[in-house]
Amino acid sequence: MVKTETYTLNMGPQHPSTHGVLQVVLELDGEEVVQAVPHMGYLHRGIEKLAESRTYAQFIPYTDRLDYVSSMCNNLGYCQTVEKLMGIEIPERAEYLRIIMVELNRIASHLICMGSLAIDLGASTGMMFGFRGRERILDLFDMACGARQTYSYIRFGGVSADIPDAFVPELRRFLADFPAMLEEYHGLLTGNEILYERLKNTAVISGERAIAMGLTGPALRASGVAYDLRKVEPYSIYDRFDFEVPLGEVGDSWDRYVVRMEEVKQSMRIVEQALEQLPEGPVMGKVPKVLKPPVGEVYHAVENPRGELGYYIVSDGSPKPYRIHVRRPSFINLQMLNETCQGLLIADVVAVLATLDSLMGEVDC
Repeated sequence: MVKTETYTLNMGPQHPSTHGVLQVVLELDGEEVVQAVPHMGYLHRGIEKLAESRTYAQFIPYTDRLDYVSSMCNNLGYCQTVEKLMGIEIPERAEYLRIIMVELNRIASHLICMGSLAIDLGASTGMMFGFRGRERILDLFDMACGARQTYSYIRFGGVSADIPDAFVPELRRFLADFPAMLEEYHGLLTGNEILYERLKNTAVISGERAIAMGLTGPALRASGVAYDLRKVEPYSIYDRFDFEVPLGEVGDSWDRYVVRMEEVKQSMRIVEQALEQLPEGPVMGKVPKVLKPPVGEVYHAVENPRGELGYYIVSDGSPKPYRIHVRRPSFINLQMLNETCQGLLIADVVAVLATLDSLMGEVDC
């Protein structure tokens, strides 16, 4: 039997397909992957430690910079955790505005995932189409809070400001246009034989293995596990909306792509229902000027585009948190990279990275 010698190839840390600054050390036997070990930490900023020297309100902008393509969702998770600790009540209108914003952000995030997957595999047109749809959503965010990437729109007790009069008509136009745009994406990518062959039956993760490794979000649901915090542990007002949880059958890269595309449709359903039910009223509840949560600890999680985003806060009764820890789905999902890449060809590694959809700002924290 011929014995071959393996060799090492560094993918990154500066690489166009790593969705942030990530180094993957590849051990290869020819073009076959023996090991794919992620080396992270290049974007580490010490956000959890910084929180200890900031007031609770001052930490909100830091949450924008975790998963920086899902900033609204990060804001919601953190604010709800503090509100849970303090027992703050949220006005009805603010609850609906929060849901509209985070579901629009979920659509925008999945469009980036779709576009990034396309360009990682050499289809630059898919990236342009994905960013076209995302641009419409960023225009809506800009209209609501004056920012396009880091929002800090969701605050303790509600949201920073009510939406302008032009917001709802513009949102309705987007919702009317988006189904046709989504059909274009499916025609361009889902019906593309090359994309299908590159993703189908590669990097399969069984439901049992996904649970054992702590995967959440689309990466878990693609393996057939019906776990979505908006359904199993409804927070905010999600129990008022009718939507489905898309599931995969095999747990391969193709299922992870398809689940996200289907989730976009469900997020549209939620936004449409929230818009129809949107009540009048205030957008900010009664919140003390200086927040001093009671001594204690709390954990709260929300369903982010990449999985379960959880905040654990320890309060010592002062205006600054004693300790904050963030459960980051990107960090946990990335742990599957080595296992899923073994035995694949080197060209498949970028596809696996793209469908796991780990964002390095959230991984490194």
